[in-house]
Amino acid sequence: QVQLVESGGGLVQAGGSLRLSCTASETILNGMDWYRQAPGKQREWVAAISGSGGTTNYADSVKGRFTCSRDNAKNTVYLQMNSLKPEDTAVYYCKLERGGRLKYDTWGQGTQVTVSS
Repeated sequence: QVQLVESGGGLVQAGGSLRLSCTASETILNGMDWYRQAPGKQREWVAAISGSGGTTNYADSVKGRFTCSRDNAKNTVYLQMNSLKPEDTAVYYCKLERGGRLKYDTWGQGTQVTVSS
């Protein structure tokens, strides 16, 4: 079973930037999504990138500030987050979409992002 390891979270001031990484344990060219969950709120979808990296989509709340990319040679997907706001504070999760030999969606362990005002 493919495993995902996330990194890059932390504490940043409003207006700052962070880059999250999600690295898979093996090469698998499925689409990848980013989600986030703030305390007391439901998990929400943030962004998605196709297996080739050629197509990306974003939630309206992050459009123009967040950029999703991937380096398949490194089995890694990135979420570049700029102009961060306190309301971006959440645990961020990557999810590898099921398909092909991957029978189930696979989630990372999550990484905390805290944006101070």
